[in-house]
Amino acid sequence: MDARNEMLGLIRSRRDGFGLPQPFYTDAEFFRLDMELIWRRDWLFIGHDCEIAEPGSYFTVQIGDFPVVVARDLKGTIRAFHNTCRHRGSRVCTQERGSAVRLVCPYHQWSYDLDGRLLFARQMSRDFDKTLYGLKAIACESVAGYIFLSLAEEPQDFAPFRKLMEPYFAPHRLTEAKIAHEETIIEKGNWKLVWENNRECYHCAGNHPELCKTFPEAPSATGVQSAESDPDMLALWERCEDAGLPARFRIDPAGQYRTTRTPLLGDAVSYTLDGKPAVQRRLSDSVSADRIGTLMLYHYPTTWDHVLIDHATTFRVLPISATETALTTKWLVHKDAVEGVDYTVEDLAHVWTETNAQDRRIVEENARGIHSPAYEPGPYSPIAEGAVIQFVDWYVRTIEPRLEGMGRKALSLAS
Repeated sequence: MDARNEMLGLIRSRRDGFGLPQPFYTDAEFFRLDMELIWRRDWLFIGHDCEIAEPGSYFTVQIGDFPVVVARDLKGTIRAFHNTCRHRGSRVCTQERGSAVRLVCPYHQWSYDLDGRLLFARQMSRDFDKTLYGLKAIACESVAGYIFLSLAEEPQDFAPFRKLMEPYFAPHRLTEAKIAHEETIIEKGNWKLVWENNRECYHCAGNHPELCKTFPEAPSATGVQSAESDPDMLALWERCEDAGLPARFRIDPAGQYRTTRTPLLGDAVSYTLDGKPAVQRRLSDSVSADRIGTLMLYHYPTTWDHVLIDHATTFRVLPISATETALTTKWLVHKDAVEGVDYTVEDLAHVWTETNAQDRRIVEENARGIHSPAYEPGPYSPIAEGAVIQFVDWYVRTIEPRLEGMGRKALSLAS
């Protein structure tokens, strides 16, 4: 049985409220379908405007088989390209980040403008037409300091996400922030396991002592379950809205992205061991209110984020294989905050560095168990794992019609 038909069959026979069958987490062909039908079709969070603040600056990233370069051109426009030379296919930009007036392939020095146009290719034939060999562009959007891209030939409409997200995040002025610290870890587990672990705090009390000092374990914390019946949540929303900060839980109809503000525990204002600010300078000069909790964003399949009064922590998920996932965490502070004066990296990053390491262990043990021939999907807790159910339901509802579309396309080509 081919992987497409097997995946469809397992989806159609899956019990609601239960985990996914083993191949969804372990099988290379199922992973290939994930990459083709999810990661090559949906908008992906890839980085922040402030990482390429100056014209000519760029960063690179690998998304499955696709090397990508994201650059700010000399007019200030943020663009994304396939990082593949149009000559012999070599990567043009080989460093993680840099700055250049033009992008020059190190193999044969084909040179490209920051808008993708081919400027120079030496010793080519007299009838060689440079206009036909620019870098291949990738759809790219910037919103409230976040950069998203889509590998799809016909990207989905980005406007609905922009409309929902921008009013919440624009006041925090992440376009003007700076990256104070960044780290990437490799988790030896499928990308869906990384997400499932993130989507619940059922495991937090027994595994995350640092995070539990400030972040509530209640299922309502992420907004999916009973948020509007949580008095602490309602009080925070009212307080933030009185200060001009959108706060209430909002989710798109398909369940792919959502945002809400959530209160921290007690008098905590930041993710630190004592709940006090990790940064003495506020993240945004536009936010004067105190005790605004954490502004959270979830956008499948690539990001979950927390924006606080003093800093922001953003997370980017990128699959490597069926059993490996890269998680990149970035800590953003006010652009004028001074390390050693306004903050230390140790205090700023401690809680999430520890939490990430703990989650990596959890995911890897989960993956080892799922590899067992004895594994079979168990039931999620409807009380504590509603957000996991929501994620898995989104995944199934998204990939099933795309699998069906593959079959219709194959039949069309055969006829």
